[in-house]
Amino acid sequence: MNSIRVMLYALSLTIGSFSCSLVANAGDVRITLGPEAARGIAELGLDVPVVGRAFVILSRNDEEEPRLGTGVTGNPLWGVDVREFAAGDTVTITDGAASVSGYPLERLADVPPGDYRLQAFLNVYTTFRRADGHVVEAHLNSGAFQSPFEAPGNAYSAVRSIKVGEGGMPSLHLTLEQVIQPPRPLADGEVLQQGNFEDTDWVRYVKIRSDSLSRFWGRDMYIGANILLPPGYDDNPRARYPVLYMQGHSSGLTPMPWAPEEWFHADYEPTHPAVGPQLDGFYEAWTSGRLPKIIVITFRDANPYFDTSYSVNTENVGPYGDALTRELMPHLEQQFRIVSDPWGRVLAGRSTGGWEAAAMMVFYPDLFAGSFPWAPDPIDFRKLMQINIYDFGNAFLNQLEWISTPLPAQRETDGLVNYTVADEHAYEQTVATKDRSGGQWAIWQALYSPVGSDGYPVPLWDPHSGEIDRDVAVHWRDNWDLSFILQRDWATLGPKLSGKLHFAVGMRDNYYLEQSVYLTEERLAALDDPPANATFQYGIGGRHSWIGHSPVDPQRQMTYAEFIGVVAKYITENAPADADLESWRY
Repeated sequence: MNSIRVMLYALSLTIGSFSCSLVANAGDVRITLGPEAARGIAELGLDVPVVGRAFVILSRNDEEEPRLGTGVTGNPLWGVDVREFAAGDTVTITDGAASVSGYPLERLADVPPGDYRLQAFLNVYTTFRRADGHVVEAHLNSGAFQSPFEAPGNAYSAVRSIKVGEGGMPSLHLTLEQVIQPPRPLADGEVLQQGNFEDTDWVRYVKIRSDSLSRFWGRDMYIGANILLPPGYDDNPRARYPVLYMQGHSSGLTPMPWAPEEWFHADYEPTHPAVGPQLDGFYEAWTSGRLPKIIVITFRDANPYFDTSYSVNTENVGPYGDALTRELMPHLEQQFRIVSDPWGRVLAGRSTGGWEAAAMMVFYPDLFAGSFPWAPDPIDFRKLMQINIYDFGNAFLNQLEWISTPLPAQRETDGLVNYTVADEHAYEQTVATKDRSGGQWAIWQALYSPVGSDGYPVPLWDPHSGEIDRDVAVHWRDNWDLSFILQRDWATLGPKLSGKLHFAVGMRDNYYLEQSVYLTEERLAALDDPPANATFQYGIGGRHSWIGHSPVDPQRQMTYAEFIGVVAKYITENAPADADLESWRY
């Protein structure tokens, strides 16, 4: 344990005062940081006393802890920021206080009569003294899908059953007693960042300290990779393999899906928009040896704002593009027998990974042979989901002459809307202020916005009213609107990107992501000298999991096993004459 951190922890035990009394104000909830929890936080390398955010979470579900049921359509929660929160200290979530925010119920007094289960929670921040002179405080993401409610190092209380009567919530006192642990205990010298995994026969795990990121964030920062090796890798020492860089929202345990429970977040069900038939049979196909022998790599680049950096250099998140391409990729090419020439590198990914696959091709066009973005995050900000950030005055509403309609954020494939932009944004604002929630809107603000005077992202819109800031919108366009950038810079990008972009998206994407792809196709179709020669596939009725038509049966969706063949064929057809196309074919 870091000696300074232990000293601060010991001091916190001395000055903290443990209290078990109930509060006088009805409906208020007191939350105390217990000494065992404070010790557990420090032992995982996090700062005590704590700067962070404390919550009380309410649930009717008796089958899981309230903290595990949070989300835009999940359990009600209320949060308040804490500072210098030491062992024995108590913070009060005071009903109606300006410092307290709640979702979907604004106040504790809004809880209807009934039987509930209640839990307190603490999201622990780390203080960063960045190279740009700003000091920011945010959760140091360990790669745990950026849900603070499941993140190692955060603390929670026992679950308490309560009854709410006509008079409203009772006064309560909860003690944070337990700390979420990593999947396996930290060994000497290990840190939480990017996880710590044991190699398997098929998958190898790499983690390195990044010099550029450590300079930017003012402390040691790490990046890593999951490397899926082909059958026969150890038995064919002369083979050098092309590589598929397969990116996504979260790195998971394997670069490609062994099984849904290993590749996706534990809470995902088979009906989740991210899960689809592309999973079918990949493990068996890969291990059987019948697929082309390539290496598949997924980056682990969780950061203080999100599960992934989006693989680019940004003002708020840092120089992750350079860290990945100049530090991690060369390291991997030294450690594994990977083709180190551009012809042997292909990008792919879905959703967030789709945006990464497109963006790395645009911003690093000399490094890769081609890119297959599927259902990418918005690549044309005239359709940031359903928001036109340039023409709309408000991000929450479709403002017509006499009425204003809430803009949707997520739908079923039959069109049924589950929640709106305003709903999702309100949830994220309750989880954390200053775009630190780890949510989707928060990371887009952190990626695309300039740095504000307080060191945090300048919001594109007012977090309460939704009013769009035109100056920030222009900044987003000029730096991050990929469709706009391709059109603006085609004179230089065209010769490098012609024929290298291959998009696919379902026409019923659950997050309306097909809309920005349509607009991008229109722009690229108008380019010439050279023509873009980009390809676009659209799945009729396809949801967020749709990744393209099967190359053998266009009536169904492509599987990941089939995509490995697509990649090998693409590399073979586009490689230079002197490329090694034989050593990896066995």
